[in-house]
Amino acid sequence: MEKILSKWESLSAWSSVLRFLDINLRSIGQVMFQNNPLTGLLFLAAIAWGSYAACVPQVAIAGVVAVVVANLTAQWLHVDTEALHAGLYGFNGILVGLALATFLAPGPLLWVYVILGGAVSVVVMLGTTNVVKPWGGALTFPFVLTTWLLLLATYGFSGLAGAALPTGNIVTAFQPYQGNPLQLIDLVQGVFLSISQVFLKASSIAALLLLVGLAVSSLSAAAFALGGAILAVLTAHLFGAESDLITGGLLGFSPVLTAIALGTVFYQPKWRVVAYTIVATVFTVIVQSALNVALTPFAIPALTAPFVLVTWIFLLPRRCFEPTSIGAGDAATAGTT
Repeated sequence: MEKILSKWESLSAWSSVLRFLDINLRSIGQVMFQNNPLTGLLFLAAIAWGSYAACVPQVAIAGVVAVVVANLTAQWLHVDTEALHAGLYGFNGILVGLALATFLAPGPLLWVYVILGGAVSVVVMLGTTNVVKPWGGALTFPFVLTTWLLLLATYGFSGLAGAALPTGNIVTAFQPYQGNPLQLIDLVQGVFLSISQVFLKASSIAALLLLVGLAVSSLSAAAFALGGAILAVLTAHLFGAESDLITGGLLGFSPVLTAIALGTVFYQPKWRVVAYTIVATVFTVIVQSALNVALTPFAIPALTAPFVLVTWIFLLPRRCFEPTSIGAGDAATAGTT
């Protein structure tokens, strides 16, 4: 594997076209903190399959368009070359593209939105990274802020329609808990969809591709992602969350990112860090539910805001731990997801 990646890196250094392809693949991988083009390729396959299975191929296309626009914008703005080559200016862009095409109805103006969102995500990334640099990085805050503003604006525009915004679907879906035991099949489905929903996909096959992509780059990241998903599903069930939210992975995708970030990126994996990550992962489920309720009047999804908020909070006492050495690339991972 190392030989293949080394050969690919040599080819990328020789060809500007391959270098740009490499940047975009790494950007996709950086959504889950992986600076690896093969991981990005597997993630892209997961996105493509999830979109195809849901009969919405435009979602995958929008993600690709947005990540390309984001990286072209980053080059135009003359961002740090090392961070650019690590894919740190494109991962927010692909999430913006996927979200907009998921929640808004297809049409010419959607693509204007996708292009604009991809470009603006880079500007927000640069600004946010400067502000939060003392305690980690921007994470996916640029994705959240850019997408929230674009979605909210659709209520004031007649040319754009929120065909799949969560108005009675996700945010207001809370029903009294019936106390039914969590069946194994529901547990498995909830765990897998918690992973695939990181890319706004409800597909177990996509989740498997994502786990393979993580394992190719980092076995510990794959383990924390899976563990975070299991913990999120069990926590949501324990507190009596709506079953459709649990089995649909809609309370688990942010906890998955929290688990990867704290367990493998910002801190060295140790038992003390594992315990700390478990607490943060459980708290992310609670914050997810809180933001779902808080955003009900606005009829917009929480996206990965719970992950961002909890990770920032749990990074504040970093001096209590020994953080990993974070280079320019990973710092935007700190500036990434």
